Amino acid sequence: MNLSLKTIIEGLLFVAEDPLTVDRILAVMEGVPRERLEKVLDELEVEYEEMGRAFSLHHVAGGYQFRTRPDLSSYILKMKKKSPTRLSRAALETLAVIAYRQPILRVQIEKIRGVDAGGILKTLLEKGLIRVVGRKDLPGKPMIYGTTKKFLETFDLPNLDALPSLEEIESLGPDDEGRLF
Repeated sequence: MNLSLKTIIEGLLFVAEDPLTVDRILAVMEGVPRERLEKVLDELEVEYEEMGRAFSLHHVAGGYQFRTRPDLSSYILKMKKKSPTRLSRAALETLAVIAYRQPILRVQIEKIRGVDAGGILKTLLEKGLIRVVGRKDLPGKPMIYGTTKKFLETFDLPNLDALPSLEEIESLGPDDEGRLF
């Protein structure tokens, strides 16, 4: 397959975490004259601007980087606020119990963890990592919890079968405080 210089540069820019300098691109693109590379970068800047796409190529911090258009910032900020933030150790432990034992009742979670789980369950529900999958036919009709698709996306799992087995976790040994997770 014969890739164009423009396609290769786009690929490099797409995967770069920080702005790519011309020198860094030249190090990857051996034999490409600096003037040719700079011309292609200028062409890409113009092309993306003319296309009116959600992103454009910007020359920033001494390099080039794809950036979203400023007029999309309100939508992006709104979306980012709904993404999960760092979870406390207690929240992670509760989430692990739910992931491995689902469907599970709050009382079962509390029995395993040995502490009240109400606030943590509320937090995990708000973040969309768990959901109520039903109600148990017991007095008070307690809620039954399970994980969500967002849980799988957040932890980069194709499905629940991809979770490490309890034996695999135990083989790692306990943490500094004697806990397995």
